[in-house]
Amino acid sequence: MSIVLVTGSAGLIGSESVRFFAERGYKIVGIDNNMRQVFFGADASTEWNRDRLLQEYGDRYIHHTVDIRDQEAISQIFKTYSKDISLIIHTAAQPSHDWAASDPYTDFTVNANGTLVLLENTRQHCPEAVFIFCSTNKVYGDTPNLLPLVEQEFRWEIEETHPYYQGIDETMSIDNCKHSLFGASKVAADVLVQEYGRYFGMKTASFRGGCLTGPSHSGTQLHGFLSYLMKCTMTGKPYQIYGYKGKQVRDNIHSYDLVNAFYHFYLAPRVAEVYNIGGSRFSNCSMLEAIQHCEAIAEKKLNWNYVESNRIGDHIWWIGDVQKFKNHYPEWELTYTVKDILKEIYTQNVERWV
Repeated sequence: MSIVLVTGSAGLIGSESVRFFAERGYKIVGIDNNMRQVFFGADASTEWNRDRLLQEYGDRYIHHTVDIRDQEAISQIFKTYSKDISLIIHTAAQPSHDWAASDPYTDFTVNANGTLVLLENTRQHCPEAVFIFCSTNKVYGDTPNLLPLVEQEFRWEIEETHPYYQGIDETMSIDNCKHSLFGASKVAADVLVQEYGRYFGMKTASFRGGCLTGPSHSGTQLHGFLSYLMKCTMTGKPYQIYGYKGKQVRDNIHSYDLVNAFYHFYLAPRVAEVYNIGGSRFSNCSMLEAIQHCEAIAEKKLNWNYVESNRIGDHIWWIGDVQKFKNHYPEWELTYTVKDILKEIYTQNVERWV
């Protein structure tokens, strides 16, 4: 039987991967030690999601509470399943640039060293497997902030005549910019994934996502934008906007649409690919627009305030161009808009949050 190994399997993208592949008849080996709770506190715990996966999928889902930096434990898992592993989806990470500055060693070892442990075990035990890495648009640092942005009533925007109007593509440089320490650790991992592809001929891909979102997100103040925004709107908890007049723009991709992209790559893999992946022009919003959507869906006013200072290295405007991936996999389509995503976050979390 083909085995799909998923790191961060109780998180947003990891759990979506478990569901997606389990429902297509694959056996899933999950690795997740709930480091998200260590990073962001009890509200960010993913245990509820892990328990739900174990309940829903029974013996189709095997869970390992293991740290991806633990070479011995990871090696044992790879030895156990060996060449039965046909796909590795690596989503485990320290995902916040604010948190990374508070503990650079942990951030780097999780994001960079952990990725190296997984790549080397893949090479040693299942070199024909496809290796998919959840990278980030933060590999481009703050270079997007140099774009000639135009201020509109509710958002920053870019002129329709600009080459990046449809989104920023993979040709943007990752050099000579401020990445945040999180961005730097993810660059290291991203380049490792490419190098294992090029140097060893492995089937690897780095998917550089914008905002990844969906109803299974354990959203917190430091990570999980739409999830946390909707949670605050529903519960009355105060929300803080940092800089850029609340007009900063993000594209948002639903976890299902992202994992479906992974599936397309898995069915026809390539070597050492890099893809910008996100909601593109199909699904994007500013902070102010997202607040309007949340308030309309929840029928409540969000208690929010504004702080002039922006987060270090934060993007003012990010919309990713998914055309390269679409050219390689023309049957893949985005299906969820921002409004669709927020409605689903609301309906699937009413019992848990209110």
